[in-house]
Amino acid sequence: VQLQASGGGLVQAGGSLRLSCAASGRSFSNYNMGWFRQAPGKEREFVAAIRSSSGSTDYADSVKGRFTISRDNAKNTMYLQMNSLKPEDTAVYYCAASRGGSVFWELNYSYWGQGTQVTVSS
Repeated sequence: VQLQASGGGLVQAGGSLRLSCAASGRSFSNYNMGWFRQAPGKEREFVAAIRSSSGSTDYADSVKGRFTISRDNAKNTMYLQMNSLKPEDTAVYYCAASRGGSVFWELNYSYWGQGTQVTVSS
């Protein structure tokens, strides 16, 4: 599976962005999909995930109520709708695909996109 993240950019605090992650290859619907982010000088952290089978979702506490993850298996694409953005959301956002295991652990993700920069100005 190859992943291509897009949709990042510069936005003012309180604004919105929608990230997309396009997957190539077969069996996209069989993968758990996740978003992670890495801010300058910090470790990469979990943001959100959506499971392959149930479509259930999980979010980091820091983004709950503001971000929404979704997927369109017919289009082999995952999305992250980000609302009420804050300066602390500034980071490179990565999409990733996992065959199983906890969706919170990045070591369970075998495939990664190249990242897209999100910058939120105050």
